[in-house]
Amino acid sequence: MNIIKKAALYFARKEFCRAAISECADISVLKEKHTLSVTIGILLIVVSYIIVIPLFFIVGVIAAKLRKPMVGVIGIPLAYGFSWLIMMLGMYLTGPEYAKTLGKYVVRVVLEKILGDEAKKIASNPD
Repeated sequence: MNIIKKAALYFARKEFCRAAISECADISVLKEKHTLSVTIGILLIVVSYIIVIPLFFIVGVIAAKLRKPMVGVIGIPLAYGFSWLIMMLGMYLTGPEYAKTLGKYVVRVVLEKILGDEAKKIASNPD
């Protein structure tokens, strides 16, 4: 048994993961009508993922053009931190319900992809 499957088996026995699998967690909450703050939060999360790679590239090009590697050494972590802050603000605005729903959905999909039908067996009987 490979290490990925062993890790998946370990996590599948945890309460959060068992609940996600047994509840067949889905992202139907994202299909409901959103408030303005939730909509802005979702947009900020998406933007944080979209801007991170171009920011790395731009900072790298600037460092190369200036022939100052310290610009890249300092600028790339700052760009990552900026992207992370935007994502955290978005998660704050969406609220814990959306983050938990998305987390459960991702856990269920990943564990079912790795373990297949065995994930449902583990969720119903963790021992």
